[in-house]
Amino acid sequence: EKHISIQRQLADLEKLADLNEGEFTLAVSQNTDLHVTAEKKPCPLCPEEKFKACYHHKLHRHLQNLHWKISVEFEGYRMCICHLPCRLVKPNLVGDQTFSKMGAHYHCIICSATITRRTDMIGHINRHVNKGETESRFITAPAPKSSHEVLKESDADVQVLPNYSTPQKTDSYFNPKMKLNRQLIFCALAVLAEERKPIECLDAFGATGIMGLQWAKHLRSSVKVTINDCNENSVTMIQENCHLNKMKVILRNTKEDDSDEAIEDGEENIGSIEVTKMDANVIMHLRSFDFIHLDPFGTSVNYLDSAFRNVRNLGIVSLTSTDISSLYAKAQHVALRHYGCNIVRTEYYKELAARIVIAAVARAAARCNKGIEVLLAVALEHFVLVVVRVLRGPSPADDSAKKIKYLIHCQWCEERIFQRESNMVEENPYQQLPCDCYGSMPGKTAVVLGPLWSGALFNTGFLRRMLFEAVQYGLEETQPLLKTLVCEAECTTLKQFSIHSPTDENKQEECGVYIKTPDTSAESYLVHGKRKSNEVIRNPTKRQKCENSAEHPAFYYNIHRHSIKGMNMPKLNKFLSYLSEAGYRVSRTHFDPMGVRTNAPLAQFKTILVKYSTPTYTGGQAEGPVHLTEDLQVGDHVQAAVDGKAGDADVRDDNKSGGTAVFTKDCPAPCAAD
Repeated sequence: EKHISIQRQLADLEKLADLNEGEFTLAVSQNTDLHVTAEKKPCPLCPEEKFKACYHHKLHRHLQNLHWKISVEFEGYRMCICHLPCRLVKPNLVGDQTFSKMGAHYHCIICSATITRRTDMIGHINRHVNKGETESRFITAPAPKSSHEVLKESDADVQVLPNYSTPQKTDSYFNPKMKLNRQLIFCALAVLAEERKPIECLDAFGATGIMGLQWAKHLRSSVKVTINDCNENSVTMIQENCHLNKMKVILRNTKEDDSDEAIEDGEENIGSIEVTKMDANVIMHLRSFDFIHLDPFGTSVNYLDSAFRNVRNLGIVSLTSTDISSLYAKAQHVALRHYGCNIVRTEYYKELAARIVIAAVARAAARCNKGIEVLLAVALEHFVLVVVRVLRGPSPADDSAKKIKYLIHCQWCEERIFQRESNMVEENPYQQLPCDCYGSMPGKTAVVLGPLWSGALFNTGFLRRMLFEAVQYGLEETQPLLKTLVCEAECTTLKQFSIHSPTDENKQEECGVYIKTPDTSAESYLVHGKRKSNEVIRNPTKRQKCENSAEHPAFYYNIHRHSIKGMNMPKLNKFLSYLSEAGYRVSRTHFDPMGVRTNAPLAQFKTILVKYSTPTYTGGQAEGPVHLTEDLQVGDHVQAAVDGKAGDADVRDDNKSGGTAVFTKDCPAPCAAD
């Protein structure tokens, strides 16, 4: 029976007050009308010690202002606050006397639980609604149960609960914005599946199971998929989604080694998926895997030690970090607490976040006597994805640990350099910076950031094979990003990509990627990023050595951050060609759409940028184009004005017209200023 504090109208509470003691439950069950008398009546929801019996008008104000005013409404019912001794409260002992404390509480209409606070009661009811638990045996006309919504992604169907995109409101979290992340991880797994078959892969945080379903549905017998989650509701949802995609579910008991198979009759199963309910650290300690993916809500540093404990040699560990507030230097104290890293907000903050995560991965692997090879590092708006290959042995672990260094960053000109290794303590480490801001500017102009990963962020051969797998499985959204990553890994402006299948003559060999290089018109056939030879390299260790190319330059420069006020800078693609003509390696970067990755020093970067920038003219200052006898005339004077070497040069900008460069007094150029 429902509690007497759950009523539809205020008049129902007043009717309860007209009953004698012991008749409250009978009146509620029989729904009888009661006569109103003029006698003093007690409050039906308060004990006599708290509220004494009174007349009807006073009791009406008490019920309205105390119980009914702060009630919680659900499906036409009001859960009023109750002061009866329904909730067990520990007594307070004061001397020899014992005082019993009457705690105010609410009674849940769905599960009959007692909740103390009103806000907690509202949250308790909302959790019932999010889980679809809206029926109650007390409600005569229950609301229809909300049906699960079915979403489809990459030929995999998943059922999701209401509020599936809000992790605080649901157990099975599903974020449609992470589709690109899931496709990148699938391509990495597909490349590993070509190296050795079958491989055991683990999705440590399954949620809805969408990622493991895509693995099993596309790669079939090449992989043995295990989906794990510690939440019971999520495990149930994963099993339902496996049956929805015609997958055989293998349930493994956490205490015993035997497993139970759940197969639906009358349907053909296209694959099998093992579903476990364990803590992620426990399952990674108990079993060995070839491929492990970590995607917790927030940081993944709490699971790195377990991931590298039993991962097999030359296996792959991928992790997705969504704690971007700390990684992107918005919460610097959190980054120091989780990663032990000191950071500030810079123009290259996304690459800085990727190097922070890789440094934490390298330290965790080194503690297990394992080294890492970074295959892929992507930092976008919502996540930071890192994919590394595991190399067993103390020597690879030492090599990886040596690549963790500190970074010296100039806050005045944005110049940066990794600190040199030395056994001696330097008195002034800021002198390692190529710029002279520390000596010319007052105060402290540079900071030491880190520790960070100083090695390469990409493996060119692995990215080429990922691109081939993306084309083979029709992942069109991932192909542009992978092409950008290949160019960034090689630090080149290579644009023309074309994927070809093997010809009839080469059917026994693996598919390759045709790349048209800018210096030759002929096409070069590449197998896994290397030129075709008489024998295809199938040994993972040898292939890994062949795929390692020259490391790309560390970090990038934003062209807008270093532009000159009052000057129109060149188009980004033209500026890349100018840097390439000057003899520097240059490419675009996925971290920043206006970023330029180059090995050119910042001083040369600014010089070339100023050289090919043109002044901004206004209608009142110049009526036509300005003809210069020398191409470098304007650029040299602008550079002199920026460096403060052109006498009394004055640089002003006009916000309305986009900026105007004006040179006064000693400026010999008779162009923009005049």
